[in-house]
Amino acid sequence: MIKTQDLTKVYGELHAIHNLTLELDEGDLFGFIGPNGSGKTTTMRILATLLQPTWGEATICGHSIYTHPKDIRRLIGYMPDFFGVYDDMKVIEYLEFFAAAYRIKGPARRKVCDETLELVELGYKRNALVTSLSRGMTQRLGLARVLLHDPQVLLLDEPASGLDPRARIEMRGLLKQLRGLGKTIMVSSHILPELADICNKVGIIERGKLLLSANVSDVMKQVRQRTLLCIRVLGKPDAAARLLEEHDLVESIEMRDGQIFATLAEGVEDYSDLPTLLVEAGHKLTMFKEDEINLETAFMALTKGITA
Repeated sequence: MIKTQDLTKVYGELHAIHNLTLELDEGDLFGFIGPNGSGKTTTMRILATLLQPTWGEATICGHSIYTHPKDIRRLIGYMPDFFGVYDDMKVIEYLEFFAAAYRIKGPARRKVCDETLELVELGYKRNALVTSLSRGMTQRLGLARVLLHDPQVLLLDEPASGLDPRARIEMRGLLKQLRGLGKTIMVSSHILPELADICNKVGIIERGKLLLSANVSDVMKQVRQRTLLCIRVLGKPDAAARLLEEHDLVESIEMRDGQIFATLAEGVEDYSDLPTLLVEAGHKLTMFKEDEINLETAFMALTKGITA
C-alpha cells in the first residue's frame, strides 16, 4: 500500500530525510516515531504529494508520487499536526463544505457527513459551532474531514498531540476501529506506550534516517537480546536467588525489593526447568514471568535524541 525507496529531501546541506526505505501492507497500523525534527512530518508531506523529494521514489497503492499525484490524493486522507478550521461554521456545515470539495453531491453528501460524525462520535455536536469544540473534539472533526471520501490510506501526523488522557484514549480506540475497517494507517506520535498497544508495526527515525522498520515484537527482541525473568517467592528470596545463580541457563541475578531478576544466557528461550527447580527445593512461587519491554524503552535504547 505504501512503499518508499531511498526517499531523500535535502535543504541546502541539511538532509531532512535520507535514503528512507519502508513498506506498509494493506491493513497495517504503522507507528512512525522519532524526536522532533527527525523527518516524520517531511515524510508524510511527501507521501501526501504536498512536497517533492530531492530524489528517491514513493508509491501509494501502486501510484507514483511523481506521475499520479491526483490519483494518490483520491486514495489518501492526510491529517497534519496543526490544521485550521472555519470558526463561523457549524460542525455539519464544515463537513458538508469539504464533502462538496470531494464532489459528493445531493442526498449522498448529507448521508456521508452524518455517518462520519457518528463514526468519530460527534453526532451530538452536529449543530454546534466549530469554535465551541474542545481540542479533542476538534481533532476528531479533523479526522472526520479526511474520512469523508472513504480513503484507503490514512496519514495522521501527531493526531493525539495536546489531548488530555481521556481524549487520547478515545483517539486510540478510534484508530483501532479504523484499522478494523481495513484502512492502512501511518501515524506519528510521541505517546509511545499507546503506539505499542495499537500498532502492529513501528518505524524509528532519527536525523532523517530510518533506524528500523519492523513488527512491534521484533523491535522489542532487537533491544533486548537476553530474556529477563521476574520472580517472587514466599520467604528466603536470597536462597532462591543463589539456587538460580548456579543454574547453567542463568547468566546473572539481581535482587530489588525482595524480587529476583534473573537474566538468562544469550539464546535461551526454554526456561521451563527453572520454576520446577525452585518448587522442588521447597520455594513457593508467587510470581514467575518475563519482564516486558515497552516501546518507550525501545525508543530510548535505539535513539540518541539528535535531530537533523
